[in-house]
Amino acid sequence: MINRELIRIKLVQVLYSYIQKGLHNPDVAEKELLLSLDKAYDLYNYMLMLMVEVGRMSVRMLEMRQNRSKKLGDGILWSHKFADNRFILCLESNRQLRDYCDEQALSWADQEEFVRALYNKVEESQYYKDYMAAPTSSFEEDREVWRLIYRNLIANNDELADILEDINVYWNDDKVIVDTFVLKTINRFTEDSTASQPLLPEYKADADRDFAIKLLRRALIGQESLYTLLSSSTQGWDFKRIALMDRIILQLGLAEITSFPAIPISVSINEYVEIAKMYSTPKSGKYINATLDTIAKKLMEEGKLVKDQSATPASPQ
Repeated sequence: MINRELIRIKLVQVLYSYIQKGLHNPDVAEKELLLSLDKAYDLYNYMLMLMVEVGRMSVRMLEMRQNRSKKLGDGILWSHKFADNRFILCLESNRQLRDYCDEQALSWADQEEFVRALYNKVEESQYYKDYMAAPTSSFEEDREVWRLIYRNLIANNDELADILEDINVYWNDDKVIVDTFVLKTINRFTEDSTASQPLLPEYKADADRDFAIKLLRRALIGQESLYTLLSSSTQGWDFKRIALMDRIILQLGLAEITSFPAIPISVSINEYVEIAKMYSTPKSGKYINATLDTIAKKLMEEGKLVKDQSATPASPQ
């Protein structure tokens, strides 16, 4: 699940905290990075479990309504369709999800009020009403209604954002990417899925964990040489007078460009330009792009930077 886009964001967060605290031990930063990435995987499982909890809430609400109708003798027959949704029952029985949440003590038990409010919003939604009114019933329809619920009521939810921020200050930044992986996971379930249906692994590839550690080490241990290169391109400005976030993004961008021959320069630059747009000032993206592009071209002209044939400098934006 954890890909290089998320890794780069985590590196920026960890390096910013590391410098702000005045730390000087790369081992501490590495430990914090890996922990932060683990927490992002916690969030992935936590969001899957939220759907399970909403499904359980639907069962409780159904039982409450049935009991009330029985006492009143009103003859209302309440539909079991949503409570018996095959996708959510399959997800609830998933051993990997259950075991992970148990091991990491991930639970929505303390958020019953939020879960109930979220379920009420589900019932009010048009896609829920269309689903309940449909004369047909299939696993694909069961899965699709949950995809719509997640995309519209969970992926964009201000109250949920407040809850997540209280748990982990970085989770709302992580969630934008995690949401895409949750939606992919929903689509992976089929009518043939069992309790052993695999969820996404923590890392998309083993090499990604190594990429994270190597890039962090290069950015920290090679900091002085990176600062020298960056200072030479700031046109008379003292590099250390540049905004801290921009310095960190430049430091990581240049570390990546000079340490990973297989990654095209344009890819590296574009990734850090996007991070700058997210974390820094409106003008930072163009500044990051121009600075990294200038240094990369200069290093290649001097024969100090070797890249695969596809790894060419980006054009200024």
